[in-house]
Amino acid sequence: MTQKVFINLPVTDLPRATAFYNALGFPTNPQFSNEMASSIVLSEHNYIMLLTHPFFAGFTPKPIADAHQVSEVLLALDCESREAVDAMVDKALAAGGATYAEAKDMGFMYSHGFADPDGHIIEVFWMPGPPPG
Repeated sequence: MTQKVFINLPVTDLPRATAFYNALGFPTNPQFSNEMASSIVLSEHNYIMLLTHPFFAGFTPKPIADAHQVSEVLLALDCESREAVDAMVDKALAAGGATYAEAKDMGFMYSHGFADPDGHIIEVFWMPGPPPG
């Protein structure tokens, strides 16, 4: 069974956040985008929904976390190669993102990551084979 995954992220500046993810090579699905949300297509079954704070607040009774101050969630995206990991981080930095740690080579996996302009952490990784275990 194939299921779709929609990752909802609160953003303070929707046009800026949309442009950031577009600069990484992820297109916007206009069918599910408007002045309150942008649907970012990661793959056929995976999406990031960028939601303005007022729109996001309508889905939860809890306060919205400031991702610059606290960890709310850690997202991880796989890449086709070690070079693709580095290229994604380079694109993120050029588009206004920031790194929060050095790249890690653990033998079975190479990873690096970035924070988007709203502070959401995105890990990007490459595994040359199946995970250990």
